[in-house]
Amino acid sequence: MKQQELTSIRIDKWLWAARFFKTRSLAQHAVELGRIHLDGQKVKPAREVKPGDLLKIERGEETFEIEVIGISSIRGSAPIAQQLYAETEASRTKRKQAAEMRKLAFEPAKAIEKGRPTKRDARRIRKVKSGW
Repeated sequence: MKQQELTSIRIDKWLWAARFFKTRSLAQHAVELGRIHLDGQKVKPAREVKPGDLLKIERGEETFEIEVIGISSIRGSAPIAQQLYAETEASRTKRKQAAEMRKLAFEPAKAIEKGRPTKRDARRIRKVKSGW
């Protein structure tokens, strides 16, 4: 029994197969929150992607601008997943610059997970602000 060639696939499934997210549910959640744009438009998880589509993916502090090259419904190894897309040169340079800025100027508030800071976190914040 031969598998038929896929011409398009759900965006949440493609994001999972391309290894941008660990699970399909995380990919679906990111799409629902509007962190994924297809050709400049917010999309729903069931939206189909096909080769040639331009995606903007916001994942944490990183933003990827990529072009879809291939379609896969299975999650393979990282080298195989990287063959499914091509990142734009502008996106690559922006991500490198952002990484350098994070190394140079650490934001103490980023270390706090959720809610109010603990006493320990508050002491660290005061220490950084006072210049110790």
